[in-house]
Amino acid sequence: MGDEASAGPHGYSAEKQALLARLKRIEGQIRGLQRMVDEDTYCIDVLTQISAATKALQAVAVGLLEDHLRHCVVQAAAEGNPDAKIKEATTAIARLVRS
Repeated sequence: MGDEASAGPHGYSAEKQALLARLKRIEGQIRGLQRMVDEDTYCIDVLTQISAATKALQAVAVGLLEDHLRHCVVQAAAEGNPDAKIKEATTAIARLVRS
């Protein structure tokens, strides 16, 4: 990432602890998936849990995107130059839609 992307507080800074807690829960889900495979759990049950973990990650991504729009894009608009931040958000949305 460039200097601009890492400079200053991010849109998610106010919710950082909640975000970290969600990611730790997802990490637990992934460990559970590893355990399921190790224990030869029925494949459909593993796929169901993979779907749940994927949805949890997508929810985190959407929340981060919302924070980006509320914080970074709004701030750039207030400064009179939102184009770069809008393009950045659009690129992120495109990645999410493809995944």
